[in-house]
Amino acid sequence: MIAVLPGLLAGVQRVVADDPGWGRPLLVDAYRVTASLLVKLGEVELGWLAADRAVAAATGDPVLVAAAAVQLGQVFRASGRARAALTTTLAAAYRIAPPDPADGTPGALSLCGTSLVQAGLAAARRGDDHATAELLDEAAGMAARVGDGHDHHRIAFGPTAVDLARAAAALDLDDASEAVAWHEKTIKRDTWRWLPVEHRAAHLIEAARAYEQSGDAISAGRVLVDAHRMAPAEVRDRPATRQPRAPQDRLSVTRVPATHKAG
Repeated sequence: MIAVLPGLLAGVQRVVADDPGWGRPLLVDAYRVTASLLVKLGEVELGWLAADRAVAAATGDPVLVAAAAVQLGQVFRASGRARAALTTTLAAAYRIAPPDPADGTPGALSLCGTSLVQAGLAAARRGDDHATAELLDEAAGMAARVGDGHDHHRIAFGPTAVDLARAAAALDLDDASEAVAWHEKTIKRDTWRWLPVEHRAAHLIEAARAYEQSGDAISAGRVLVDAHRMAPAEVRDRPATRQPRAPQDRLSVTRVPATHKAG
């Protein structure tokens, strides 16, 4: 991907120059891919630049802006700017939220729901368990309408993705046992295998952290081996696999332990 990306960006820029209307969505997607890759490689500042360019290219189209804001939220969380991630993704979510979710298209609900997931993860980074639960519950309601097995706007949003986000949020809220519970519940579903392999492998790395923090080194090792079989580069090449998470942007409050447990 690193080898292909420069040529991809140059090619998309040429398309935009020839036909801005048709090329602009491609340019936004190219910058989204660039931002995601750079964050994965630990190049957060460059990822921020790519996400910002995605937002700039999307200006004037609420759907494209919402898609670009997903990557911008990821960049902010990766750089320890959880508050900025929360405000950015919430603004994007509610800008495209249908007045009545029952009338929303699967694409719009997917983008809105994914933005809410990003906002929920940002709230967890801030230690706000109440906001985390509310945002992820709202996203889950939209996910139930979209269903699993779809990839609108290339974000693979659905009930399974939301529940994996609940596991990640629980880990950020220092509740490793809750994270393990959501992980074990979610991977038992057939729909777990419908997610992109990269998504599944990245989740397994987070599950390994949860097992480790729970004192279960054997399970931590087992899921890391599973992740390596699934997508070796996720384990071998991502700095995040070997380093602590980004610094927490915590609220200055005493946090009450989470009460939303996996069923």
